[in-house]
Amino acid sequence: MAIILRSGTKRLSENRKPIKKQKSGSLFLIGPYFDSIFIIGAPIISLLIGVFVANPPLNHEDAAFGYEQSWVDFFLGIFVFAHLVIVIFRSHLNQEIFNQFPLRFSLVPLLLFIAMGTSTKLLILCTAVAVFWDIYHSSMQTFGISRIYDIRAGNYENIGRRLDIVLNLLLYIGPIAAGCTLVDHLEELHNLEQIGIVLFTRTPTISESNTDLIGWLLLCMAIPFLIIYIFVFRYYTRRGLYRFCSQKTTLLISTALCSVYAWGFNPFGMAFFIMNFFHALQYFAIIWWAENTNIAKFIGCRDKSWRNVATLTLILFVGFSFGFFAESIDETSGDWLFSLLLVVSLMHFWYDGFIWSVSRKQN
Repeated sequence: MAIILRSGTKRLSENRKPIKKQKSGSLFLIGPYFDSIFIIGAPIISLLIGVFVANPPLNHEDAAFGYEQSWVDFFLGIFVFAHLVIVIFRSHLNQEIFNQFPLRFSLVPLLLFIAMGTSTKLLILCTAVAVFWDIYHSSMQTFGISRIYDIRAGNYENIGRRLDIVLNLLLYIGPIAAGCTLVDHLEELHNLEQIGIVLFTRTPTISESNTDLIGWLLLCMAIPFLIIYIFVFRYYTRRGLYRFCSQKTTLLISTALCSVYAWGFNPFGMAFFIMNFFHALQYFAIIWWAENTNIAKFIGCRDKSWRNVATLTLILFVGFSFGFFAESIDETSGDWLFSLLLVVSLMHFWYDGFIWSVSRKQN
């Protein structure tokens, strides 16, 4: 704990002033009502929606356009793929960001698409990577949003950063590892045996037989960490090194409650719906908030009264069109189409890691 405190105060001392001047105006990204529904309260709202749609007639098989899945699963698939592809409004249509990383946004996805389309082994490996990268990516989205709220409250981007990273990873990975959905996440490891990687093939079986032990180990690590987390931030606040941010705190609490309840207990079998729904909902809100002006310029919309409607309509149209296309693809569609969907997923995870950095001036 002493090391954490010393490292944090040392970084802050380099800035001379412990806390920045608080930004004028609202500390919300868009507004108190919008943020409360689509960002801060999105996990709880998603949980309530999950409870509502858990029962028939919505949640039964062979309902969606003849596919062997329910309407709920079909919609979730569309919504998830929709949020994956709309990263292009940030990465490719934002000229300032695109000019910083032109090769990452053009050559890398093309080469990866060709490589996976011609190599089944690479396709299987990347599929397994995507499953676990998705978990990390989801936790980092909440981390990133919470840090943006911190910055708007006047705090420096480095204060408590490592603690927040660990906390958000714990909020997602902890309930999965200790809950009843762990085996579902590990099933993809079985496919690695097809390409000669047998190291992880027994992992699902071992994990399933030691669920209680894993849960107790995580609990023994989580409780001390949470105590340290609260103590350190309380110390920073008392020393004038940190300003309490209610938006960030509420977001973390709502995410924690939702994650523990959904991943840990999987009520009504809706864990994947609940967690993916609020993650995608937040992302739509963030894209619209951050890229509203750029999108309006791109489509030539100068009328301010129609700008918000026009940009939101375009985001929804592009996202859900791709989502419907992606969800309509089945296992018989071939490696090339599946490679396309996987490239979109992997690039979304990768791009989000550097285009939303709170240390960059765009944020």
